[in-house]
Amino acid sequence: MTVNPPPSGAASMERITARFLRMLSITLEQLDAVRDADARAEFGGLTARAGVLEQETNALEREIEDACLDAFAAPLSPDELAFHLVVFRSLTNLERVGDYALKLARDLEHFAPRARSATLQDVRPLVRLLSQMLERLAYAFAERNVDAAREVMRLDYEQVDALYEQMQRASLTRLLERPEDTEVALTAGQIARNLERLGDHLVNVAERLEALVLGKMSGHEAVDRSTLRP
Repeated sequence: MTVNPPPSGAASMERITARFLRMLSITLEQLDAVRDADARAEFGGLTARAGVLEQETNALEREIEDACLDAFAAPLSPDELAFHLVVFRSLTNLERVGDYALKLARDLEHFAPRARSATLQDVRPLVRLLSQMLERLAYAFAERNVDAAREVMRLDYEQVDALYEQMQRASLTRLLERPEDTEVALTAGQIARNLERLGDHLVNVAERLEALVLGKMSGHEAVDRSTLRP
């Protein structure tokens, strides 16, 4: 039986880049579905739609992981090794990003019919910002653009964190003013935490990308390849 050799480092990078960008675009589709449901004030079926996209994310994560492990077994230049390490270490972040987007869809489908419009209005700016961060991160990864990667970080530090704190304060205020709405207030706080953590995972990827482009992540970085495959 003929065994096909693993693709070259450059070919592997091209294939992995396309699939990595698809993982980012899936989360963007999940957030777009949330925004569309909010615009139509119709949240039924949102969880199912986000769940289908999450299954694709999980399949891509496994595919990219296998591609990286195959690449690690082949001769790679320092730059190629650094690229594969960045992607490999970022897979967990992207998987968690998809998880939080799914949780958002699930919470909103359950929560929106009982929530006041003011509560939903608190969610909208965060979702818009995270969509913007995803778009900038995809551009940064595709173009190896440091400025775009840094914009992802800036949006998180300057705006996402502030909106998260604002939403948490609003949830606490509603909890104190309307004890009968305890479940709604707690769910709103949970949504805020999940969105803030989604942003944190995007920042982690942006920071690794910045290090890669600036040459701070070296292909000679210590790595025990025998530990990479489970």
